[in-house]
Amino acid sequence: MSLAVAIQMDPIERIDINSDSTFVLALEAQRRGHGLYHYLPTDLSYDHGRVKALARSLQVRREPGNHCTLGAPEMLDLRTFDIVLMRQDPPFDLNYVAATHLLERLRSDTLVVNDPVAVRNAPEKLFVTQFAELMPPTLITYRHDEIKAFRAEHKDIILKPIYGNGGAGVFHIRPDDENLNSLLDLLAQTVREPLMVQRYIPEIKQGDKRIVLIDGAPGGAVNRIPPAGDARANLHVGGRAQKTALSKRDLEICEVLGPVLKQQGLVFVGIDVIGGWLTEINVTSPTGLQEIDRFDGVSLEARIWDAIEERHDARHRELPA
Repeated sequence: MSLAVAIQMDPIERIDINSDSTFVLALEAQRRGHGLYHYLPTDLSYDHGRVKALARSLQVRREPGNHCTLGAPEMLDLRTFDIVLMRQDPPFDLNYVAATHLLERLRSDTLVVNDPVAVRNAPEKLFVTQFAELMPPTLITYRHDEIKAFRAEHKDIILKPIYGNGGAGVFHIRPDDENLNSLLDLLAQTVREPLMVQRYIPEIKQGDKRIVLIDGAPGGAVNRIPPAGDARANLHVGGRAQKTALSKRDLEICEVLGPVLKQQGLVFVGIDVIGGWLTEINVTSPTGLQEIDRFDGVSLEARIWDAIEERHDARHRELPA
């Protein structure tokens, strides 16, 4: 069955087609015969009870420099779509929150993936605290005295803004580092959110494992090796992708998280595991599909669309005749 699919994301013209996960989701949807439209988060509007978007029809192809064709802008009622993919990148700020509120208005008519209410309630560095037993020692606070006490206890720490993304603002503070006070003063002037502080996990040198869960089930993983002299393994800041397998500990973590993610409508989730510790749960715009596909010879985007289509069909089976 052909579905009408609207993709809410950043400008598709600027993506890297060799790494972007939304691109392969669009390719797979198109392969299945689904009709695609693209719009920016800033193209959303609410008008007399209707959630609308200034959207353009979309065709995609794996051709560098010629990977998409966009039609003329049309103001469309998103209730007329079967699926909306919410795939814009963080930061998770009030603009992101506003988008989840608008898309929530569609829930009775249109399947939004990931579910906007669950996304709003699950900022990555806060949602993970629901599973404290899987995390390394962690502090979230505004208070500098608590951060200093945490460092005195754990010596080697990682410091990051609670709503940061992509490795931005992540600092490794070693026991002999004299810059903590200056760093906290600087952050106090530029960041209005609490800070997350975690015990440094030395196994980061062996990699930060990104595990993709599809409707609560583990789909695969890629290991991300940080560049020399950096505590961040994010691929877009220089991390190197490496083939990996799911360990017994990884599967234990997925077994705990999976039912919660599935129940909340979080179909495509990426979790980060370092040295057997769960550090983040990414629900806004997870990445990693293309890297895992290449290493494992799979198509995770096909599994994601299988899950989306099953959810869509289940919704329609439940509707009254």
